[in-house]
Amino acid sequence: MKNGAEIMVGCLEAEGVEIVFGYPGAAICPFYDALYDSSIRHVLVRSEQNAAHMASGYARASGRPGVCVATSGPGATNLITGIATAYMDSVPMIAVTGQVNLEQLGRDVFQEADITGACESFTKHSYLVKRAADLPRVFREAFHIASTGRPGPVLIDVPQDVQETVVREGFHYPERAEIEGYRPKTKGHPIQIRKAAQAIREAKRPVICCGGGVVLSNAREEMAAFARKSGMPIVSTMMGIGVMPMHDPLYLGMIGKFGRSYANRAVGEADLILLCGARVGDRAIAVPNQIAEQAKVIHIDIDPAEIGKNMRVDIPIVGDIKSVLSELAEQAEPADCRDWVDRVLRYKNEYEPRGEDRMDAVEPRSFIRALSRLMDGDAILAADPGQSQIWAAINFTQREGRFLTSGGLGTMGYALPAALGAKLAKPRRQAVAVCGDGAFQMSLCELATVKATNVPLKIVVMDNRRLGMVREFQNQAYRGRHIATHMEGNPDFVALCRAYGIQAALAENNAQAELLAGEMLASPGPYVLVCRVDPETPSV
Repeated sequence: MKNGAEIMVGCLEAEGVEIVFGYPGAAICPFYDALYDSSIRHVLVRSEQNAAHMASGYARASGRPGVCVATSGPGATNLITGIATAYMDSVPMIAVTGQVNLEQLGRDVFQEADITGACESFTKHSYLVKRAADLPRVFREAFHIASTGRPGPVLIDVPQDVQETVVREGFHYPERAEIEGYRPKTKGHPIQIRKAAQAIREAKRPVICCGGGVVLSNAREEMAAFARKSGMPIVSTMMGIGVMPMHDPLYLGMIGKFGRSYANRAVGEADLILLCGARVGDRAIAVPNQIAEQAKVIHIDIDPAEIGKNMRVDIPIVGDIKSVLSELAEQAEPADCRDWVDRVLRYKNEYEPRGEDRMDAVEPRSFIRALSRLMDGDAILAADPGQSQIWAAINFTQREGRFLTSGGLGTMGYALPAALGAKLAKPRRQAVAVCGDGAFQMSLCELATVKATNVPLKIVVMDNRRLGMVREFQNQAYRGRHIATHMEGNPDFVALCRAYGIQAALAENNAQAELLAGEMLASPGPYVLVCRVDPETPSV
């Protein structure tokens, strides 16, 4: 016989879960008591939101759903931003929350919140479990839903008395999930694939645009093989960074408002665009239908709701990117586009990177280029939204590593916990978080978690005493009328990190920053490098 909490832990063990990120409270205490006797590692966060971000980083690095846990009421609601962040970036996640007793539901008792209702618009599915006997089925379905089709977060809300209920039948975890009406389509339609292959053969100026779906599908090898066979140049959205190494001769870099000018130019001049797992948000292509008027568009996506949502599509293909690219590669012939490739590569070769080393401050763009040269080829770089995100996305030279950021929701404070989760998933790989001083202060409490877990995470703080991206927007749209963007009262970050028992150093120019970056990467423990940045430095 097992009680509901023991069944919950048994379900996680059956799914091969090794780490959960969480913060306890009374309504989830039965689960924590059962976890005491498990081999599953628990990482105690300092804020529940960061538990979700750590689970996100873990999932994106490992390819398996990350698991976060919180209690009822404020514990559960603190998860909301992290759950929404995962939903926007299609990250597989299981969020387990405690809830007040069944008979107390709807009575506004202490620490009650309707978390399933609150998260309805940004979870892939949610459960309020009312019978302990249902827990094995619910957990099996949740993991299946989170990791199949278009991945995303699933919420499981379990009242305290359900966790405490003893189930007399033996524990049995279902071998597979049987969910009526849920059958994600993975194989592309053969007629549509033939049409796509024909369009590629006829194109004179084709471009492949990789989005985050290529990464989520683990289709990097298939994408590289297809690109080389077809001879088509490649661009990526921010979420597609890392699909192709930056030095690949066919790769042009990131497109969009903050992307490479020559990558945007190639998209603007193309007569065919092959969209792979990209939703074409406003930061990627400002006026998508203007592009679609001059180019034929092929759109491949696992989620049919994304196809044609933001850009008119000529050839829609619903299916898993990995599967569709393999089938397309079998039919595709090299495109007749040698002159076109030579042209766009000339654009790329003529590009002069912006930002030169300085002696009076750290120039962040040139420093990121130096940092990428120092880092291992398979390193993981996480960047916080804002100027740091753009500096990193544009200037970090991806090889075989991963780039993690909050691309859809743009959640500040994401990088530090996500990088920690990724490092726990891949302990042998370097993991570096790049944060602005504003974003860093949203998650710096997790320095205690870094210290407690003894994870050798490396953190770079770009300290310009400004909310830089908003300040840039105020310059452009509001005639430089700066309000609420000067970060008065910032602490001495080096002293603060040392108070946590973490090694830290300050760099005041690029020569110091590069020297200290080498020291940081060689350090056996966690390390924070604070870079003093000129507040006038632009994003691009």
